[in-house]
Amino acid sequence: MSLKEQTRGDFKHFLAIPTRWMDNDIYGHVNNVNYYSYFDTAVNRYLIDAGVLDIHAGTTVGFVVETQCQYFAPIAFPDTVHAGIRVAQLGSRSVRYEVGLFRNEDTQIAAAGHFVHVYVDRASGKSVAIPDATRAALACLQP
Repeated sequence: MSLKEQTRGDFKHFLAIPTRWMDNDIYGHVNNVNYYSYFDTAVNRYLIDAGVLDIHAGTTVGFVVETQCQYFAPIAFPDTVHAGIRVAQLGSRSVRYEVGLFRNEDTQIAAAGHFVHVYVDRASGKSVAIPDATRAALACLQP
């Protein structure tokens, strides 16, 4: 299945993200840079809500080492973005998330992409194994 053919049913978890006036660019739609922010927001909000990411005091954090996005349909303020996430690959030290962005109640995907987190020790910056609790939360997002 091509990325453009994905539907909401292909994703395990959703977060609704309202667009902001400032997200629009001079062409009247959300600027491409904001799509990566939606990806990051959806994944990190899931991890925080699952209780496996403490952004201030956690000893282990995920660093983004790779990103990609394909755009299929425009999104513009005052739309609400529905960001669907799933885990495509779960390794010992890294995870690849796939994200689908849907405009309002549209069934057609507006954008699809991925990013990879490598887990590191916050103090040393060295890669570490994904903690067990985090691994369990991530496993819930696998197809």
